[in-house]
Amino acid sequence: MELIFLGTQGEIEIRSRRHRRHSALLVKHGAARIMIDCGADWRGRLKTIAPTAVVLTHAHPDHASGLAGGAPAPVYATEETLELLRRFPILDRRPIRLRTAVTIDGVIFRAFPVHHSIRAPAVGYRVSAGNGCFFYVPDVAKLGTPASALRGIDLYIGDGASITRAMVRRRNAEFIGHAPITAQLGWCETAGVRRAIFTHCGSEIVRSDARQVAAKVRRLGLDRGVDARLACDGDRLIMD
Repeated sequence: MELIFLGTQGEIEIRSRRHRRHSALLVKHGAARIMIDCGADWRGRLKTIAPTAVVLTHAHPDHASGLAGGAPAPVYATEETLELLRRFPILDRRPIRLRTAVTIDGVIFRAFPVHHSIRAPAVGYRVSAGNGCFFYVPDVAKLGTPASALRGIDLYIGDGASITRAMVRRRNAEFIGHAPITAQLGWCETAGVRRAIFTHCGSEIVRSDARQVAAKVRRLGLDRGVDARLACDGDRLIMD
């Protein structure tokens, strides 16, 4: 399984050479080319990516509006997300049930609900193929069930909106916003996950000196026993 970070930028105005486009991940396995998320930056660019399927975490514009002109492949998402995108000309809509495994082009996806937005409910995906397994959650304020979601994974790919500052507010029983990288490293430490990569980078990361901010994230990871890194547009990783 090969992972390609097509984009690593969050919903922010500032861009850099390393973080230019909305966060999206391409999962390659055999003939499969599965694109996870397709933000507004990707509208009109899907032909060059040629996905065999598109999987969405939620319906926010920086994760789904690239499909406003239609989709060249089946689109998988929760029923709530598909309903929010009902006006998009998506011809092949395939609902995903929470915590239920679905095989897409030979790759197994299992959706876990996460706290992030009330209007656009989000999920994280536990993704596995062959001997590799990772968890992908580019937008998260709080994991609902971190133990079951992260148990036994090889890699956590999380939300890089903030490094140490909590961007989370609470509305009744719901948590809204973005957990800092430090909190997510704590989830990894508790679940025994030893490797983490952060995408969907916020302005704190994008506008900083690349070497300094990368070194800071690595130090924070080492404090938790986690090999922690930042993803950049175009990064590739072989899961073996």
